[in-house]
Amino acid sequence: MGNQSRDRFLNILEQNKGGKKTGIYSICSANKTVLQACLLQAREDHSILLVESTSNQVDQYGGYTGMKPEDFMAYVNSLARAADFPVENVLFGGDHLGPYQWRALPAAEAMARSKKLIEAYVKAGFQKIHIDTSMLCADDAADMEQNQRDELIAGRTAELCMVAENTWETLGDKSPRPLYVIGSEVPLPGGAQQKEEGITPTEIPDLDRTISNARESFRKSGLGEALSRVIAVVVQPGVEFGDDSIHPYQRKAAEKLSRRILDYEGMVYEAHSTDYQSEASLRALVEDHFCILKVGPWLTFAYREGLFALEHMEKELLGNHAGRLSGLGDTLESVMRADPGYWEPYYTGSAEEQALKRKFSFSDRARYYWPSPALIQAGKQLFMNLRENRIPLSLLSQYMPDQYMEVAANTLENDPEALLVHKIRSVAGIYSRACGISGAR
Repeated sequence: MGNQSRDRFLNILEQNKGGKKTGIYSICSANKTVLQACLLQAREDHSILLVESTSNQVDQYGGYTGMKPEDFMAYVNSLARAADFPVENVLFGGDHLGPYQWRALPAAEAMARSKKLIEAYVKAGFQKIHIDTSMLCADDAADMEQNQRDELIAGRTAELCMVAENTWETLGDKSPRPLYVIGSEVPLPGGAQQKEEGITPTEIPDLDRTISNARESFRKSGLGEALSRVIAVVVQPGVEFGDDSIHPYQRKAAEKLSRRILDYEGMVYEAHSTDYQSEASLRALVEDHFCILKVGPWLTFAYREGLFALEHMEKELLGNHAGRLSGLGDTLESVMRADPGYWEPYYTGSAEEQALKRKFSFSDRARYYWPSPALIQAGKQLFMNLRENRIPLSLLSQYMPDQYMEVAANTLENDPEALLVHKIRSVAGIYSRACGISGAR
């Protein structure tokens, strides 16, 4: 299970470490249309596709998607088959696996749940396991010394790795042993919540301490062999995004960090929050051994942009028949206001500022709401209206100019779903080119 994609993945990392300008992007989304678009991009590229689910998105209880790890794999594989994409070319990863979502509980209980989480992911066949124990639990001393905290993180990482290894032993020869990603210098999930003057790359002593502490804890736990499968460390290369701001990659500032990973055999960097970077910046990150690029909110942001553009065209076409309109934008606002848990802690400011962020923030908290029945129905109505009332090319040029060019060239169907998928693929294409995948053959 997953042997082909795993081998190709490891080859990409090895080539990057050897100086080849190649990398891989990781799709961190459960959105159906996003996954369909990325599968089509990977099919065209004849590449593997790395798909990852986060610990709060997919867990042993179902997460906020309602899916357990085995459900998520079945879901993605079904989309792959529908897209005529070989399922053996999908590599599954688990992101931020650890006590994050249970950090309000005492450490013993949070870690017990984390162990069940890791067990569920490995049993399902996930090959790439990011163990993240960087957060303190309810009864951890908040004022502990940094070296104590570092040792605690490393010890818990080894503890969870032991669970993964023991779980794999129960599977027989069904799949190869898991690959691991470590590292506690992880940007806030979904982007920064406040504007910052600048983002400082991980300091070399912090990187060295993270790796040395992990190695020591693994060896003490009898996990020496598993160390050879720690293939990446999460660091901060100096990139981030906020509601309406982007911190671009500053290559000079990360120069020492980039070189330092060359001293660690078999390891590359994994970079989170790379969303909204320019293609040139993403390419520079790959060249500087930030070989694994995570992308999530940018993909669903493009999905939301596409839907809003389609709704604008719907209104232009059916403005005199308001009762037939999908009302998609108003429905999104209504659904988000009725259930503010996913956005309210993140969107500060006045009521007007919050309303703007609900629609247009780069952190894209709207992504949590698209599975709601009301929005699914609004989307169906939108697509039906635009299929019954063909979008004029002049209108398409106004609201989706990139897609217009493809339709005009007869390389894209003038269909709302096809237009939306193409919009998302524009983001996946940026990552594909930056990683040396598109046009590399």
